[in-house]
Amino acid sequence: MYGLTARELAALRRLDTPDRVQAYLDRLPYNTEPNGDTLRSPRRVLRDGTAHCAEGAFFAAAAFRVNGRPPLLVDLEAEDDDDHVLAVYREHGLWGSVAISKFSGLRFRAPVYRTVRELVMSYFEAYFNWDGDRSLRAYSRPLSLGRFDRIGWMTAEEDLWPVVEFLAEAKHTKLIPAAVARRLPRVDRRSYAAGVLGAPKH
Repeated sequence: MYGLTARELAALRRLDTPDRVQAYLDRLPYNTEPNGDTLRSPRRVLRDGTAHCAEGAFFAAAAFRVNGRPPLLVDLEAEDDDDHVLAVYREHGLWGSVAISKFSGLRFRAPVYRTVRELVMSYFEAYFNWDGDRSLRAYSRPLSLGRFDRIGWMTAEEDLWPVVEFLAEAKHTKLIPAAVARRLPRVDRRSYAAGVLGAPKH
C-alpha cells in the first residue's frame, strides 16, 4: 500500500490515533541539521529516527492516511522566524493538529476548534522567536499531500522540496493587521522559559 513495506505499514498502523502519532513524534530527537539540509519522507523518518517540523508533519500525514484520515497540512507563516507545519485532522466536525517543534507550545492540539483559524490562533501566544518576539502572521488552508503521490512522498529517498515549495507558494490568510503586529509586546520571561523547555541548542 502506497509503496510502503509490510514493516513500515505496520509501524504506521500502530499510530492509529492523533495522540499516538504525537507521542511517537515526541520520542524522536529533533533534527538539528542546518536549516534546509533535509526534507525526509515518512519512510526516511522511520528509518533515521529524527525529524524537524516539516518532516514530522509529513510523517503524521502518512500515519493519518494509513489509518483512514486525509493527509492534510496547514502551513504557518512567521515574521523574523521559521515557518511551522501542522498535520491537521477533524473529529466530529472539529479541528485538531499534530506537530513536532523545538518549542514546547507548538505541538499537539486536541480536536476542539470549530475552524482552522481558531486552531491556528491557539498557537499565537506560544509562537515566538529566540528574541521573544511574537512572530506568527498567516496560515494556509488545509492542503492535501495526495497531490504529491506522483513523486511518492510517503517513501521517497529524495528530499521533498516540491512539497515545501508548494506550501510556501500557497495562498496564506493574514491573522493580524500590520499595525497591530508592529506593537506586539515581547513574550514574558516565564512564558519564554516554558516555551523553550527542552529545546535543542540553536
